[in-house]
Amino acid sequence: MILRTALAALALLTTAATSAPEKRMGEVVASEAPRHEALLEKLVLQNSGSLNLAGVKAVGEMMRAELAPLGFTVDWVDMTATGRAGHIVATHKGNGRGKRILLIGHLDTVFEPDSPFTGWKREGDRVTGPGVGDDKGGLVVIVAALRAMQAAGTLRNADIKIVLTGDEEKTGAPLDVARRDLVDAGKWADIALEYENVARDGDQEYATTARRSSTNWELVTTGKTGHSSGIFNASMGYGAVYEMARILDEFRRTLAEPNLTYNASVVVGGTPAALDDAGVKGTAEGKTNVIPARAVVRGDLRSLTPEQDAKAKAAMTAIVARHLPGTQASIRFFEGYPSMPPTAANRALMNELNAVNRDLGLPEMLEMDPAKRGAADSSFVAADAVTLGGMGVAGGGAHAVGEWVDLTSLPRQALRSAVLISRLAAQPRGK
Repeated sequence: MILRTALAALALLTTAATSAPEKRMGEVVASEAPRHEALLEKLVLQNSGSLNLAGVKAVGEMMRAELAPLGFTVDWVDMTATGRAGHIVATHKGNGRGKRILLIGHLDTVFEPDSPFTGWKREGDRVTGPGVGDDKGGLVVIVAALRAMQAAGTLRNADIKIVLTGDEEKTGAPLDVARRDLVDAGKWADIALEYENVARDGDQEYATTARRSSTNWELVTTGKTGHSSGIFNASMGYGAVYEMARILDEFRRTLAEPNLTYNASVVVGGTPAALDDAGVKGTAEGKTNVIPARAVVRGDLRSLTPEQDAKAKAAMTAIVARHLPGTQASIRFFEGYPSMPPTAANRALMNELNAVNRDLGLPEMLEMDPAKRGAADSSFVAADAVTLGGMGVAGGGAHAVGEWVDLTSLPRQALRSAVLISRLAAQPRGK
């Protein structure tokens, strides 16, 4: 089975219009397929849920062991002050003449140590395990691509920085501290490549040129409480729950536009009613003959551009301000992931990736619909660097029991990256 996976990588080059170093990359990626599958298994078997600080750091040390021999200076950035483990920041100094490349991945997964989803299960070319695709497969693609570049001699002159965050799935706070090093790396870079799963529909693969933002909001409504026989009259008004229903329904009816969503995820109402600080668990009491005094809802807001985000927040705030008689309401927005808007530069980078695909004899990739992808760390650098996401392995079931990857995609994605990074790093800066 491993042999077949390796031969699949070699087959890419049988009719490829590639240079001698690029052919060498294909040979190395194919020959090292067993090594990289073993590395993926090792990473998956180490739990690194975002709140498992020791586990996240252990995965970081595994990545240090891979990157340091390639000539990277590898630093561990402690983030315990934000409630998380920390990040890996690795730097490779080239000749200073080519494009600066930033590679982005993450060490953590959504599966904490108490998750029942554990282990590594292989059936043919399909492997199931926690975080196998999101994002441990992406970490292995980075390693495999860089090792191929080193063997082909294209890594030597390349200026590359790697940021592997330890809290992508559950970000630490404050956000400006938690993402400080990533933002700084984005300001340094000319081009950023993000290694979450490649999007695929059947045999068609997609390049991620845009991602929507992800911001949480909390809405609180209050009303006069008393005997339910008085509801709707001038003295008692409508109560907190009807005010909440009015606002949420007006969101639904009036805010709709492409690439904008505003999910209400958890709601409590009664006398009293409250959500915990995390906004994921609630308590409420109430009798049918009592008008509810308070209601609380948490949700998220996703938009494609900063302008769309600002417009939506202004519209939501205006809706909240129009109260039913006898009620009050307020809304607040939390820090979150910014958007990664589609740009001409991002699409031009996708075209360069498709040139690699053509030369490797691979089908061209289409542009991914941003409404079908979640937020990612790449959004924190998109304002400063030309950015392309979804460079990791192919698979499915991310964030759920049964998460899986197609192992044949690992050498394919590694070779794509090795060739693309090598070509980009050879381009003079400013052109």
